[in-house]
Amino acid sequence: MTLVVAECDPVAGMQSEHAAILRLTEHPTAVVELAAELKLPVSITKILLSDLLAAGRVSARHPRKAVLDPDVLEQVLVGLRNL
Repeated sequence: MTLVVAECDPVAGMQSEHAAILRLTEHPTAVVELAAELKLPVSITKILLSDLLAAGRVSARHPRKAVLDPDVLEQVLVGLRNL
């Protein structure tokens, strides 16, 4: 999963889809979420994002992997078994 974050605000004359993406990515947003919000196929959304990425208007990154504490996992397992 890739998260996208806007690096700037939309500007006048910008393609409407590009402007919408910049508004939707004020906070890290997954590509599939953007496609759903824009009501566009993921493949088209990726093309729009590549335009913005090349222009430096968005950045894309993979989310950090969570460090799982074995004790927390054990507590979750015990809690699930008690249900």
